[in-house]
Amino acid sequence: MLDDRSKKILHAVIQCYINTPGPVGSRVVSKKYHFGFSPATIRNIMSDLEEMGYLRQPHTSAGRVPTDSGYRFYVDSLSAEKKQNNALTAELDKKFELIKKDINSFLDDASKMLSELSHYIGITMSPNTSMTTLSKIELFKYRDNQLAVILFTDEGIIKNKIVPVDPEISQKELNLIAEYINSRFKGQSLDEIKRLILKEMTRERILCDSLISEAIRICRTAFSAAPGNIYISGLSEVLRLPEFCDINRIRELLQTLEAKHIIVNLLDNIADAEGTQVLIGAENLLEEMNQFSLVAATYKEGNRPIGTVAIIGPKRMNYQEAISIVDSTAQFITKLLS
Repeated sequence: MLDDRSKKILHAVIQCYINTPGPVGSRVVSKKYHFGFSPATIRNIMSDLEEMGYLRQPHTSAGRVPTDSGYRFYVDSLSAEKKQNNALTAELDKKFELIKKDINSFLDDASKMLSELSHYIGITMSPNTSMTTLSKIELFKYRDNQLAVILFTDEGIIKNKIVPVDPEISQKELNLIAEYINSRFKGQSLDEIKRLILKEMTRERILCDSLISEAIRICRTAFSAAPGNIYISGLSEVLRLPEFCDINRIRELLQTLEAKHIIVNLLDNIADAEGTQVLIGAENLLEEMNQFSLVAATYKEGNRPIGTVAIIGPKRMNYQEAISIVDSTAQFITKLLS
């Protein structure tokens, strides 16, 4: 456990480092923060914090910088004293009200907004299709042996899919199949529909109506699991930061962002977590993220988490502001969906 003096010095070093990258010395802390401690006392405390693994000294003659453990202690302290940022919430309300469209367009704009407000990389992930609720399905003959399926969900998501179809089937029959699917499955989640279809398939051999049999086959293909869309904005924002003056670091970041499945896997790992989550450096299970920090929160429909908003930045990020932005954005989208 850290005593109050050690906590104050650790917070001061981290805040100095966030504001001005570069090793922080005891004299800087003494001048900037009026704790009433001498530079020698501060230096001794910083040495103790280094031994405990909260700070490290890049060079013998340099000051100290935070470790992942130091950042973790700092972030946990912020979470304990987190306050609602009413000014930020009002600003989000004002800006997001201007960009309400269908949810996919909205989330694309929301990722840009996250980046603009935080000056880091903004990420939004739309609901996994399997978690959304069917409002309507439309079927159109696309080619002789292909069918265009358009899914409309209660959450405002529209999904298109091309599936194979019997060349002999007519548009009139497709309309009848769509009517059957809508009457049978409307208002149920796509996950629930898939379970019902599996039950129906066990009866398929005794079904006399060939159109119903075809409807089940179309549903089985059309409702196969599909991850949500992911929107990433703000690369230009982080490239201005001193951490990314190194070409190797830039390449590493670009490779991480281009492999969107990495980000999807990362966000899936926290999809069921309550509140705003902060993963610092090596706390990220994915090696590609070990040099970055992630601040993320889920948005909900009712009590059901259905999508994620997040910020990715250097470990030297302004965590207090990032947590406030992500938390407020998630709450706003939840309110919007309700």
